[in-house]
Amino acid sequence: MLSNDSHRESDRLKSIQRNVDTFTTGILEGLPIKTSWNCLELGAGAGSIAYWLAERCPDGRVVAVDLDTRHLEAGRAANLEIEEADITRADYTPGNFDLIHARYLFCHLPERDEMVARVTRWLSPGGWLIIEEPFHLPASTSPFPVIQRILDAYQRMYQAHGADLTWVRGLPALLARNSLTEVDFAGNPGCMGGLGKDRWLPLITQAAPGLLADGLITEADLAEFATLLKDPAFIDIPQITISAWGRRPPE
Repeated sequence: MLSNDSHRESDRLKSIQRNVDTFTTGILEGLPIKTSWNCLELGAGAGSIAYWLAERCPDGRVVAVDLDTRHLEAGRAANLEIEEADITRADYTPGNFDLIHARYLFCHLPERDEMVARVTRWLSPGGWLIIEEPFHLPASTSPFPVIQRILDAYQRMYQAHGADLTWVRGLPALLARNSLTEVDFAGNPGCMGGLGKDRWLPLITQAAPGLLADGLITEADLAEFATLLKDPAFIDIPQITISAWGRRPPE
């Protein structure tokens, strides 16, 4: 559904970075990051967080992993390693990373709970795991009927592709069950509309061909959506990004 083969994928990834990076780096800034840390960025996308970590940990290393690495710049930093891999099949040395971060990844994975358990084993003693995922609000609660239709279609298509857009609600408890300590979480509401604040146009644009082909929305719905985006009074909150983190106890 969100294939890297799409010419719009770069726009989607950059839109995420523009709208969510400040929230993400704010969470990371709250951790006791050391310049010598070894970091693992799972589902690195267009690389902004991997690059940020590489700057913060110049005496360590950052491994940026993605199923498709075409949007990553291998020469961005001397301590940055780019790895093209399926993390559901890849494995890493237990106790190898001081920090592991993933954003908008686990909700798409099969057996996502089991993957969290695997990832925690890659943490070094005292290491931190930070996972950020979307929690979609019910489409029916939007105050805009056309947005109700579009979001309902969008959520149903994601579900048909195996994604769970509400899984993150249980993530803090899942981290605690996997023996992580100092578990905490924070939320970041996502904006649809608001003129320059909108981050949903690239997502809906990329999903639109599939939604139309399956008869989930109409061209008229898309035209109405485009008109709404030009209206300064159009502001909606489709989802909340929830960041949850925890620490492997020091030995």
